[in-house]
Amino acid sequence: MSAKRAERLVNLVIALLGTRQYVTAARIRATVPGYEPDDGTARADEAFKRMFERDKAELREMGVPLETGRTSVFDTEDGYRIARADYELPEITLTGEEAAAVGLALRLWESAQLAGAAQSALVKLRAAGVDVDPARALPVQPRLDSDEPAFEPCYTAARDRRVLTFDYRRPDEDAPARRRVQPWGVVAWHGRWYLVGLDLDRQAPRVFRLSRVVGTPRAGGPEGAFEPPADVDLSALVARQAGGEEHLVVVRARPGTAVGLRRWATPLGAGPDGDDRLQLRTTEPWRLADQLAAYGPDVVVESPQAVRAAVVERLTRLAAMGEQA
Repeated sequence: MSAKRAERLVNLVIALLGTRQYVTAARIRATVPGYEPDDGTARADEAFKRMFERDKAELREMGVPLETGRTSVFDTEDGYRIARADYELPEITLTGEEAAAVGLALRLWESAQLAGAAQSALVKLRAAGVDVDPARALPVQPRLDSDEPAFEPCYTAARDRRVLTFDYRRPDEDAPARRRVQPWGVVAWHGRWYLVGLDLDRQAPRVFRLSRVVGTPRAGGPEGAFEPPADVDLSALVARQAGGEEHLVVVRARPGTAVGLRRWATPLGAGPDGDDRLQLRTTEPWRLADQLAAYGPDVVVESPQAVRAAVVERLTRLAAMGEQA
């Protein structure tokens, strides 16, 4: 389902929940954003009718209790409404940590240019009495690397199930090659973004590092043109194809810090100074050094020495830049 259609369905549900009266199709057309406006032409009328019929069927398939009827005997046409008692969920309650996690997701959605959907979700949660603060401080900051311009078109094509065409340069190739892919999803793995999908020319699953995509990927064809295999594990595909020699890195982290690292680290217990010792596995130690440097004094590398030296070098360079500024 496209984002535009999903937004229109949400707007329709909100409009029909907001009244006890039956709302006519003409009134819905005039007040719910996303429908073909009434310009007096037969084409516009037909387009609205087709769209509205599809939306009604979609809502009923999703289990939304859409009712048809008339508010009074004087009404000349049927209207529609959603009985709030039949539709509402039990009261939503979130712990402080859960509310903070929602705020964290909102910040990530904004960076992926999903701000409209995120803001709509935020409004609905607050209307339900849930206190969600997207600015609440958390010890991890989600972001999409600005050097990955291919992320948004790849993510959108995977979401809409549209075929994607792009130029891709492998490390062992002098020039990029054209690829046609059914995108199954975009995966973050060890600090990098990867596109996973079916390579249509090779008729086999493939993994593409987004940093190697040349230019802007282009989506073509209709939405919903394919479905990924039901049992596909995108992360496992990325791990098998993108994995190289694995390195073990041991760090010390101050208690309560480095939450992002802890999610995929193996705890080794407390160190002699009271810090937490963590073991990290990576096939890209220099990329990991960039991430560790971002934690500043909260994280110290114990081993290997090469990664420790790389982190020190990055911190020294950043300090010098700050002094120059």
